[in-house]
Amino acid sequence: MSEEYGSERETPVGTPVVRADPEITGERAAEVVSFDPDDPDSVDEAATVVHEFATGAVGGNDHVLMLRGAAACAALVRGVGSYKAAAEKAGEGVTISFIRKWARVHDLPQSIRRHVARGHIAPTAAKHIARVPAEDRYLLAWASLDAELTVRDIRSVASAVNNGTDVETALQDHGITPGRLSMELPSKLYIELRHRASMTNRAPGDVVADALADYFAEE
Repeated sequence: MSEEYGSERETPVGTPVVRADPEITGERAAEVVSFDPDDPDSVDEAATVVHEFATGAVGGNDHVLMLRGAAACAALVRGVGSYKAAAEKAGEGVTISFIRKWARVHDLPQSIRRHVARGHIAPTAAKHIARVPAEDRYLLAWASLDAELTVRDIRSVASAVNNGTDVETALQDHGITPGRLSMELPSKLYIELRHRASMTNRAPGDVVADALADYFAEE
């Protein structure tokens, strides 16, 4: 399993790993803004960005700008030492709750943030995914993609998880089967998969699961 799985963000706070990837953000990658919580000038810039983000001057429905705002929130908190101090530095109209929620989005694992940057997961949905415990975030995020969950659905599942419900149970309560994925295979692989599953009296999903487990174990 990858090093990032089940853990918090491993790259430095404020580092635009996702936003700077041209395969995700295209030409906008060249215009990416980074934030350094150890540089006072960069912290000041982060405070300005957070204020603009919180008051609606920038961001809107632009998922890349919203990720930039999230990065600024995280860097500002790290730079000044607390959510309260961050809100005070960002100025009027910026609340502790706002900064905390978006800083958590910046702390989401990179594999999830990449889908936010691509527009597959709405930033507002990412806020709710970031509310649940570390490993639960993956199952909720991937379910949001595969089952096309709405922001309201994701918020409801996240609330249930935070109230003590197991994430798989919470998803099932919304009619979602955790781990169910629809995909296309080349015809030859599809025929071989069905053949092997039939010959070993197993479900195709079990054969795929074993093959993937072996593949990931070799990495």
